[in-house]
Amino acid sequence: MSKILIRGAKVLGGDPQDVLIDGETVEAVGSGLSAEGAEVVEAAGKVLLPGLVDLHTHLREPGREDSETVLTGTRAAASGGYTAVFAMANTFPVADTAGVVEQVYRLGQEHGYCDVQPIGAVTVGLEGKKLAELGAMHESAAGVTVFSDDGKCVDDAVIMRRALEYVKAFGGVVAQHAQEPRLTEGAEMNEGVVSAELGLGGWPAVAEESVIARDVLLAEHVGSRVHICHLSTAGSVEIVRWAKSRGIDVTAEVTPHHLLLTDELVRSYNPVYKVNPPLRTERDVLALREALADGTIDIVATDHAPHPHEDKDCEWAAAAMGMVGLETALSVVQETMVDTGLLTWAGVADRMSFKPAAIGQAAGHGRPVSAGEPANLVLVDTEYRGRVDPAGFASRSRNTPYEGRELPGRVTHTWLRGKATLVDGKLT
Repeated sequence: MSKILIRGAKVLGGDPQDVLIDGETVEAVGSGLSAEGAEVVEAAGKVLLPGLVDLHTHLREPGREDSETVLTGTRAAASGGYTAVFAMANTFPVADTAGVVEQVYRLGQEHGYCDVQPIGAVTVGLEGKKLAELGAMHESAAGVTVFSDDGKCVDDAVIMRRALEYVKAFGGVVAQHAQEPRLTEGAEMNEGVVSAELGLGGWPAVAEESVIARDVLLAEHVGSRVHICHLSTAGSVEIVRWAKSRGIDVTAEVTPHHLLLTDELVRSYNPVYKVNPPLRTERDVLALREALADGTIDIVATDHAPHPHEDKDCEWAAAAMGMVGLETALSVVQETMVDTGLLTWAGVADRMSFKPAAIGQAAGHGRPVSAGEPANLVLVDTEYRGRVDPAGFASRSRNTPYEGRELPGRVTHTWLRGKATLVDGKLT
């Protein structure tokens, strides 16, 4: 593999530096670097970050290849600056055995656009009744460390306790989709003023908050780790903040769309805004931004949830829940967190690379941009502004809430262990 010289990039948003890649590794970082025969990438004015890591991606394969495949999903990831994604277990069949997680893992290796780390189901068939083969999935070739029934809540307290006890043996983590099912029967959007005016079934904040409160106490009781998926309310922020102040081993994520969009958009009845958990209020959005800035919320995770056209181009009640997000995540974070002054680019690297890699134990990812480290890198033109056009997405699905919206920033290059997966905004 030839050498690559990235010239004049603002590493983590700092002063311009040169970065020399030799094979799979960063060879040197400094000023005035040169290398005979190296491919030169002129990066003046652009920001260089470690490759992004998404702890919450739906790749849909096996079973729903009409929505996404490991190939199309990882191509979308590379387009968005990701070098590693964690694939959720709600596939068909469910990723609740060593065989299924190994299939997903090997598909990721075969396609090579980013590393794919499968997430194993907590319960058999996501049914919440019996623990899945957690140990077998961990000991498989996929080496699963994160377990989640995402899409469904592990609502049985005894099952959740047993899962937390089980993963503690090998340092794993249970990622909870916090949604009390009895409180959300028939719910279609956030419970509040807008749902009342529209006559749509309300999804109360307490349905999320009550599960988080229970699970942080369970994690404390058994001395295990719990991760909260797609946290969406101001009340949830306060519970996580309290839990951390007690020393409970809890981490939490927020999605880009919950940092930007509110339930006011549902007035359009456009099913592209139907998502789980639902879009919340402006107060919630501002609380989430503040919590991400102060570290109460640890990471940004996309919850990339692709759906085919027919599952979204229908009446609101019949529409599937979810949004694609891999290709727009960094732009939304720039608009909501960087351009508002809440986070620096070093902070973005922390929330979108360092910490998600640490939570998921993604070896070789979330590493500093320094000599001797794996060359998993992303180059971002932060001065760019453009309108989102889903026709150009690498994802197989187009269900983005940002179509036609102007967003800042554009990923120009992505390198996975020194191999370019994206060059000048185009997949290799």
